[in-house]
Amino acid sequence: MNDATGAGTPVAGACGPHAKDAVVVGGGLAGVTAALALADAGVRVTLLEGRPRLGGLAFSFQRGALTVDNGQHVYLRCCTAYRWFLDRIEGTALAPVRNRLDVPVVDLARPEGRRLGRLRRDPLPVPLHLGRSLAAYPHLSLAERAKVGRAALALKALDLTDPALDAQDFGGWLAAHGQSARAVEALWDLVGVATLNAVAGDCSLALAAMVFKTGLLSDPGAADIGWARVPLGELHDRLARKALDSAGVRTETRTRVTSLSTDESGRWSVEAPGETLRADAVVLAVAQREAYDLLPPGALDDPDRLLEIGTAPILNVHVVYDRQVLARPFFAALGTPVQWVFDRTDASGLKGGQYLALSQSAAQDEIDAPVAALRARYLPELERLLPGARGAEVTDFFVTRERTATFAPTPGVGRLRPGARTKASGLYLAGAWTATGWPATMESAVRSGVSAADAALGALGRPRPAHLFEFEEAA
Repeated sequence: MNDATGAGTPVAGACGPHAKDAVVVGGGLAGVTAALALADAGVRVTLLEGRPRLGGLAFSFQRGALTVDNGQHVYLRCCTAYRWFLDRIEGTALAPVRNRLDVPVVDLARPEGRRLGRLRRDPLPVPLHLGRSLAAYPHLSLAERAKVGRAALALKALDLTDPALDAQDFGGWLAAHGQSARAVEALWDLVGVATLNAVAGDCSLALAAMVFKTGLLSDPGAADIGWARVPLGELHDRLARKALDSAGVRTETRTRVTSLSTDESGRWSVEAPGETLRADAVVLAVAQREAYDLLPPGALDDPDRLLEIGTAPILNVHVVYDRQVLARPFFAALGTPVQWVFDRTDASGLKGGQYLALSQSAAQDEIDAPVAALRARYLPELERLLPGARGAEVTDFFVTRERTATFAPTPGVGRLRPGARTKASGLYLAGAWTATGWPATMESAVRSGVSAADAALGALGRPRPAHLFEFEEAA
């Protein structure tokens, strides 16, 4: 270990006079990906994470006998980079993709009472794969369904490389294409709020078009849903750490970097409490505010733009019942504050009863609400949605809050998101908030880590690992 004065031995894992050293700052999905990619190319890597665990904002914790995810994280079959990441850490079997998109949607707003509809695909070419489901979707009128189909075709025709899309809001575009408020609520926001963490009116058309074109209008199976059948910590911490160890990465948690600088030779010095690390390349894989604080002068033309990237919260409501109240693994809801509900019983280790997790995106109005107020709001709604809950006892109720869960996908955010390369030689950026073209998802985080590692390897003169971009071929 190097001492605080900067003298000392190189980063662990030396393998010859021409070996290169890299430090990755941040142990979320972006940082872990970058570290694995660099190490696979023969670079000596040290990963530094300030938290006591890896995984960033997709993690688990213990609550008594329960193992709890901080929030419900899902991905789609089109998330080829995250699927590559799961394969790289040998976690694919623990987070499988369902065989076919099939989303139960319960509506409480209908005059006739609770009504169930489904959004599902058929094994037909795009866009016919959703035709039968849309034609039978009971939460929209026949006229609304026809207009949705026309809007989907118009969306499919948009050019995602057109920079003008970033400045437009998705809600305005939908209104201009004949979408009623009901259609926005019952279809576009049903999908968009969960994937973008914003309602249509607050979202960049560029990001929304990317989500819907890629997820629903690119390949029949693109929107098939997957999620972890084990706690997220099993994947993003335990298996990720095992993969890092096997790749020769030195991983240090509870180690917060305080500054970055270069010496007269152009090598980087990474300062952490009690240690200075020397490196040929540094990947800064932290949130945008922390990146702003650590960036050396001149690294970006306008670093203040990082502070203009807003954040959006996600609230998760956790309810444990003394009996089973939900027979299906998940559902979405309309006409109620409840958005998406998942059965987390098996993954949590619960031995009796049922544990449901409610994922509430774009939760600006509730993120700071007292637990008692949230309990009074959501338990009656669950009883309205789930008849079996009406006679069940609630044995535990708690909430988890991620106040800065994602970057806010507002119109104009695309011009604020920096790429992987900076103007400082040897310094690279990673994180879901960087310019991946994706919203703030696990997919975006992994893609950013790959981009940062690829840029660093090119500058270091190291060959790209053959498997690193396999996900591009699978896209």
